[in-house]
Amino acid sequence: MSLVNTKKMLEQAFEDGYAVGAFNINNMEILQAVINSAQKNNSDVILQVSKSALLYAGPKYLKYMVQAATEETNINVALHLDHGPDFETVKLAIENGFTSVMFDGSQLEYKENIRQTKRVVEFAHEKDITVEAELGKLAGVEDEVNVSEKNAMYTDPDQAVDFVEKTGIDSLAVAIGTSHGAYKFKGEAKIDFDRLKLITQRLEEAGFKKFPIVLHGASSVEPECVEICNQYGGKLSNTKGVPNKILKEVAKLSVCKINMDTDLRLAMTAAIRKFFALNPEKFDPRGYLGEGRNLIEKIVDNKIKNVLGSVDSSKLQKVELM
Repeated sequence: MSLVNTKKMLEQAFEDGYAVGAFNINNMEILQAVINSAQKNNSDVILQVSKSALLYAGPKYLKYMVQAATEETNINVALHLDHGPDFETVKLAIENGFTSVMFDGSQLEYKENIRQTKRVVEFAHEKDITVEAELGKLAGVEDEVNVSEKNAMYTDPDQAVDFVEKTGIDSLAVAIGTSHGAYKFKGEAKIDFDRLKLITQRLEEAGFKKFPIVLHGASSVEPECVEICNQYGGKLSNTKGVPNKILKEVAKLSVCKINMDTDLRLAMTAAIRKFFALNPEKFDPRGYLGEGRNLIEKIVDNKIKNVLGSVDSSKLQKVELM
């Protein structure tokens, strides 16, 4: 199938009470793992690429790898720019076949965020590209995102309505307690469900019924992967992610797109560390990268089946990790 934008897939997710997984890709093995799992589960999927990934892999390499992947699937796949920091990056992504973009103006003053987001929307909508934007500030460090905890700011429900009205965006990323990276919480995970419900309520009252909400910084920082990393030479301590049970709850509400990047990075690193430790005499990249691909596929499989709800999880067994 050819790539699609996110409009219909997120509308369907809202209607049926599940979320579409948005997984960040950086190379062929990660792409294959995500696509293999989505195909196996007959689930829509969003492949995300950050500006850093664009610079690392190159837009044309990414474009043609994704094109090859979609030609071998019968599922809906969107290629999405994650945290586009400026109009030039958005334009570069669209020119290279991306079907959805996120412009992140959350660091700007509110009026300037509106102005720049609206410019992106006008440019993208002419080409049938969907646009996501962010209101509020998530703490954490990941690629282009670097926000201290003291500068984090939750999304204001009334401001969210004004922002959607003035920009014309297709989906809204909100700040309700998650953060980027592998060190999300000092104590127990706390997600502001009341704020999420109020944002949706205010949008509905303003005429934006079933408006898709996006949750960034939603990796669970899988304990199994952290344990494997540390068992084979890693030094990851005090890592905290969003528990899968919380993600499962928000997926039943207005959150239609859930972003995950750290979980995939950790899985790749865990598998490679284990491979090198157990096979010190081997040096074929296909061996260790293949193991990384296998573990990522298991992680994504578990998310689709048991967390996001984009397949009937009641009929499927829980996936066991390494």
